Amino acid sequence: MFQPGARVGIAVSGGADSVCLLHLLRELAPRWDLSLAVLHLNHRLRGAESDADEQFVQALAVSLELPCFIRSAPAFSGNLEEAGRHARQALFAEARLALSLSCVATGHTLSDQAETVLFRFLRGSGGAGLAGILPVTAEGIVRPLIEIGGDETRAFLDSRGIAAREDSSNAAESFARNRIRRQLLPALERDWNPSLTKTLARTAAWARDEEAYWTGAIAASAADLLHITGEAAAMRASEVSAMPTAMARRFLRHAIACVKGDLRRLGFEHVERVLELARSAEGHGSVSLPGLAATRSFDWLRIAPASRSQSYALGLLVPSRTRIPGESRTLSLESAGFADSGYTETVAFLDWGVASGPLVLRSWRAGDRYRPVGRVASCKLKNLFQDARVPLWERRNWPVITCGESIVWVRRFGPAVEFAAPSDAECVLKVSED
Repeated sequence: MFQPGARVGIAVSGGADSVCLLHLLRELAPRWDLSLAVLHLNHRLRGAESDADEQFVQALAVSLELPCFIRSAPAFSGNLEEAGRHARQALFAEARLALSLSCVATGHTLSDQAETVLFRFLRGSGGAGLAGILPVTAEGIVRPLIEIGGDETRAFLDSRGIAAREDSSNAAESFARNRIRRQLLPALERDWNPSLTKTLARTAAWARDEEAYWTGAIAASAADLLHITGEAAAMRASEVSAMPTAMARRFLRHAIACVKGDLRRLGFEHVERVLELARSAEGHGSVSLPGLAATRSFDWLRIAPASRSQSYALGLLVPSRTRIPGESRTLSLESAGFADSGYTETVAFLDWGVASGPLVLRSWRAGDRYRPVGRVASCKLKNLFQDARVPLWERRNWPVITCGESIVWVRRFGPAVEFAAPSDAECVLKVSED
């Protein structure tokens, strides 16, 4: 947890666990040549009591000749526990920058670990959640007391006559964690397993090791099978469905985290529905996720922020260069002296002389149909998409050029037969995408 010569911030609330941690690290600091600083957040939830906690911590830091970094939390709204966690994270991040800290040590104990594992189990957490409170995090948080029981920290203070504060909100049974700590866990230890706290802590260690293995295995698979483009992640449904179920679930969670940034509000049922989508017969479908959508189209499964198609219709001038709405690509129109003999998916030549009105660039619509060059009859764009295996998400802003009620040109499928420029056309319009 500590490198020699490290600068360590110690989060001190004033309670027994954090005060014990402060005194322990103060005694052990010479062993690793640590430079210590005290960090405190005044949550401002208990009025004068919160202010008294701040004064206590400040006086404690002065008595130990340590610098003290104190901040007050902003006004809380919504879930108090979650808001408090975010405020503490903000304090730690600010302190690390301001004091050039190597890490921040918090006073979480074995008791906290047991409560966390039980709480998450009751909420239906999987292996990642049951890993509980991590001893060391990527954000530079360390928990030196995570294998020490809360009763041991209080015994340490009592044996040395060291005072600590008691947070009155710890008795408030409106908080789920307090009910677990004061009611459920003691009842389970009394009636079922006297060593339940240690058993739950061992469960966390087991889950943590399992997660470490799976993290490496999924990262290796994702490097080959997961395609990240912008804000979206895509994968072959057939490759996901071929995975063992345990791996497929974790692979999908990893893909969702890559797009969303976290797994908050993502439940077991969400992952199961996406897995069912991947394993279904080839076709189309969609599953709503917290802030995201998982869409299946042919053999592709795509996870991206939830969005709705936005129709558009823009008048076109010649010459002009128009950005296609919802995309970074542009559509260019310019007159040309002749019609090139070849057509590509990005360039076409139109007989401008047969156009009877202004040209409009719009998004495709259900029911659109036309006869592209090379077809013997008109057909629906939907059928062209299916034949060309164009995924659903690529169709949303698909550009179409119209003249009056007639479709003149469609991306990838080219000009309509009646508007395609013959080799002897006198007035040629070049359409190109880039």
